[in-house]
Amino acid sequence: QVQLVESGGGLVRAGGSLGLSCAASGRTGNNYVMGWFRQAPGKEREFVAAIGRNGGTTKYADSVKGRFTISRDNAKNTVYLQMNTLKPEDTAVYSCAAATAWLFATDQLNTYDYWGQGTQVIVSS
Repeated sequence: QVQLVESGGGLVRAGGSLGLSCAASGRTGNNYVMGWFRQAPGKEREFVAAIGRNGGTTKYADSVKGRFTISRDNAKNTVYLQMNTLKPEDTAVYSCAAATAWLFATDQLNTYDYWGQGTQVIVSS
């Protein structure tokens, strides 16, 4: 079992920045592929960013490329999502997830088998 807890969400004005963290506990010895997803009200969950086991590979949704950066600190079992130049359309609940059977960053939702509860991000215009 892997437990994931997100933190760092909040309210920010458009153009501002926020940093999210995802702390993993439990069976974290393998440094799993980690991803961030988001879900806005009335919309389906969508991929945001992912990072490979050792941080060597990353993948981003086109909508966040150049604005968001995913990183990880395996010694702290923590994954981060730095979000810059935020837009109102970035408003959503952001969740981190672990894909325990994969080696490289993946954007496929069904490859992730552990999920956090999510943290709310609201971007005002």
